[in-house]
Amino acid sequence: MALFLFVSIAAVSGFLLYQVLRTTHAAAPTIDLNVMMGHPVDFSFSVPGGGSRDGWFYPGLRGSPTIVVCHGFHSQRSDVLTLVTALQDQQFNVFLFDFTAHGTSPGVTTLGYHEVAELQAAMQALATRDDVDPKHFGLWGVDMGGYVVLENAVSDPRVSAFIVDDAYADPRDMVHIEVKRSGLTVLPYVSKFCDLGFRMFNYQYRRQQPVTALLARTKGIPKLFFVSDDRPDLARDMTNIFTLAPEPKQMIRDRTSYPDMSDEDRKNYESQVVSFFLLNLPATSRVPGQ
Repeated sequence: MALFLFVSIAAVSGFLLYQVLRTTHAAAPTIDLNVMMGHPVDFSFSVPGGGSRDGWFYPGLRGSPTIVVCHGFHSQRSDVLTLVTALQDQQFNVFLFDFTAHGTSPGVTTLGYHEVAELQAAMQALATRDDVDPKHFGLWGVDMGGYVVLENAVSDPRVSAFIVDDAYADPRDMVHIEVKRSGLTVLPYVSKFCDLGFRMFNYQYRRQQPVTALLARTKGIPKLFFVSDDRPDLARDMTNIFTLAPEPKQMIRDRTSYPDMSDEDRKNYESQVVSFFLLNLPATSRVPGQ
């Protein structure tokens, strides 16, 4: 009986983890860039060991910084288009793409581990363009995208300002949240089995420290943190990240998370995002001769 119970819980945990990492999201909509506002263009880039990714580049003032917008877990690039438009209206170049297992990108998510390399590859490819500032980037990300932003902010000197919304310090935190949300934590050891399975699946990242261990490297980089009351587990993580982050920093607390905001709340939120980047990363040309 004990062996049967052990095997049964292990099987349930494995299936639950598979469901989390495979993701269940709406199919990516078919979008004709020729009819979209802002005149975006397709821009593809290669990820070392991960194939290619398709992105949309929204041109701003020639030679100005680029803001890379990173969608969250169970989301995709088309879900953040209003934020992109708000940034482009202020002459920023803006870029967005789908992380692995989201939108048009196939595969299995690692909830941030491998996705960090995807953002790094995107920035590297963007820096080769002759119409952007290759040395100054702004980043925005929510939950999984927020973790990816933090990891790049602590390692890439080209990140000149960034915003994270309901981020977490370690992808294992998101596994715990998703398992808890499933309601299956009433079964003994489900959380432990899922955590063990996730660590085994991402064995190559076994020495990866929580991003909070490296936050001191962001000293001097303007940073803005959004915390949502309706995501209490992430709010605790986000508050701890804010506390450990060096200056300059700012935190704004919202009642609802960005994906669930009303049109009016989202408009106010996007205005705060735009104001932050205008203050800390103005859209001015840095291309010689421009």
